[in-house]
Amino acid sequence: MDFRHNSAQKSEPELNLVPLIDVMLVIIIFLVMNTTLDETSGLDIALPTGDAPASSTAVSQEIVVGVTAAGTVNINGRAAPGKDISAIAAALANARPAKGPEPVVVINADAQAAHQNVINVMQAAQNAGLSHVTFAIRQEAGR
Repeated sequence: MDFRHNSAQKSEPELNLVPLIDVMLVIIIFLVMNTTLDETSGLDIALPTGDAPASSTAVSQEIVVGVTAAGTVNINGRAAPGKDISAIAAALANARPAKGPEPVVVINADAQAAHQNVINVMQAAQNAGLSHVTFAIRQEAGR
């Protein structure tokens, strides 16, 4: 008679991965179905306040353009000779340094300024050969 105990041979526990995979697939499907991929912000935007991190790169040259609610354009503290695109482009070209890297045009637009006036400044910057344009914002209180 063979009285050897089979209990000496321990069976290894089995790890069933099928339920784990099923749960992970359900979670992935849930996340995909509930994710919003719409990048448009709608109508409730608040300009010119915002929260942006400070720029880590040093800017060698800036041309500061101010657009008032009345539509007046100031370039580096001086009033532009006119409100049309060609006059603003000429003033931007005069404010551009002769040597060195291309300056960044920083647009400070009043919250009540017409959108068209800001677009005119951007078009004038493009006509003057200035491709680096950014907007200045004020951070909201409490941030």
